[in-house]
Amino acid sequence: MVSPGHPGATALLTRGTEVVWVGTDAEAAGHEDSVEEVVELEGALVTPAFADSHVHLTMTGQGLDGIDLSGTRSLSEALRLIETAARHTRGRPVYAHSWDETNWVERRPATAAELDRAAYGGVVYMPRVDAHSASVSSSMAAVARVHGLDGWDGAGVVERDAFAAVTNAFTSGMTPADREHYLDLALRAAAERGIGLVHETGADHLTNFEDVRAVLEAGQGAGRVGTVAYWGMLTDSAEEARELARHLGVIGLAGDLCADGSFGSRTAHVVEPYLTDDGTPGEHHGYGYLSVEQVRDHVVACTRAGLQAGGHVIGDAALHTMAEGFRQAADVVGREAVRAARHRWEHVELPDAEVLATMAELGIWASMQSSFDAAWGGEDGMYAARLGPQRALAAVPLRSMLDAGVRVALGSDSPVTPLAPWAGVRAAVLHHNPGQRIGVDEAFAAHTREGYELAGRPGGRLAQGEPASYVVWEVPDGTELRPDGLPDLSDRDADLPSATRTVVDGHLVFDRERF
Repeated sequence: MVSPGHPGATALLTRGTEVVWVGTDAEAAGHEDSVEEVVELEGALVTPAFADSHVHLTMTGQGLDGIDLSGTRSLSEALRLIETAARHTRGRPVYAHSWDETNWVERRPATAAELDRAAYGGVVYMPRVDAHSASVSSSMAAVARVHGLDGWDGAGVVERDAFAAVTNAFTSGMTPADREHYLDLALRAAAERGIGLVHETGADHLTNFEDVRAVLEAGQGAGRVGTVAYWGMLTDSAEEARELARHLGVIGLAGDLCADGSFGSRTAHVVEPYLTDDGTPGEHHGYGYLSVEQVRDHVVACTRAGLQAGGHVIGDAALHTMAEGFRQAADVVGREAVRAARHRWEHVELPDAEVLATMAELGIWASMQSSFDAAWGGEDGMYAARLGPQRALAAVPLRSMLDAGVRVALGSDSPVTPLAPWAGVRAAVLHHNPGQRIGVDEAFAAHTREGYELAGRPGGRLAQGEPASYVVWEVPDGTELRPDGLPDLSDRDADLPSATRTVVDGHLVFDRERF
């Protein structure tokens, strides 16, 4: 059992929604007469339930129900899958997602003409894996009225304003029954992977108010994975911030309030220009979507309203903008007020020492995705193709973050990378840059305890008085357990623990034998 306050613990007692005792099997015998049920786990690993600090739940469910292109190795293969789906959907829109042209032999996105042929003229929405650009069919482009918008390339690829228009047009056709289905799929998947709490990070370029309310409702009540939500809308008024938070039920105006884009779509705002496709330095620096003044006024308004502020920020240039905006906000409302608000930044992939110092000084949390480094990092990955090997190895600097005193919570950004917390822990432990690796215990804490604290929720610990949110795991044969009870994760290719039972606030949400 993983319980830092109780080394050597092998048993726990829960009553209602709470853990009331943790100890050894021998000590547990004294409690047998006072409990309704004794469950023998026969040496299985028990840990607190994970928290995922950055998720798009409805999109995750759509992805589970749509055409997953993450494993395709050519554009031709992707188009064949879309054509097969189009035949089966019989005129309904086709959702094909998670492609990465750097894995395709053609090294380019699909065009509208190609999608028109594959879908027999139907609607195709094909978001890239980073969800910052997409390929669309001609009919999808027409429905979304992207012609003339910033980010429309005229051939079928959308980013920036055009991407937001397409995404909103596609999701506007979703019925309440569709949304309920997608949310059920996503929350079931979270429970099966040992997740007890997810942070929904919405914004109007991805979703709408109705969706945020549905996400929060889906996580309420017994027997469901818990949900908290953020809405990424800029404001300069504390009154407006309070009213919007009350109206939506969100705990912050943060999440995917975009300060920039992504490396994969070359829209993250970077100081040094992106490399071109042939590996030579280009002239494009991506896009900064917020000014220092906008960041300052937003943080002041949220701090005064008692809400978390923040945003999606990846590139080093965008991070400097955010840091300066937060520093100026602290000059207005005071450093301690900013620290107390528990503000958060999403992704934080290329911070330098100056940015890290600002984050530590002002108590700004980093909601990070170690899985991004596993998927695209290293000297030969997509980040190196976009940024060069040196900057790629500097991305997602987990060790530097913790050493600087920055609080880190780990998440997946699902559906960008899958709901897979043990894989996220291992990715942090085996960062492509050995100098940025963190310990198993540190990564596990960032994916459990820190995720609950960032959301202002109790949880992530197995101790008396804590929520009864825990997971029973089957540990693969050959996996060694460390003295603290956590599995050794030094083998990148080894199987990871699989959940057999997930309990959230005392209620069973997943049982492999029953669900």
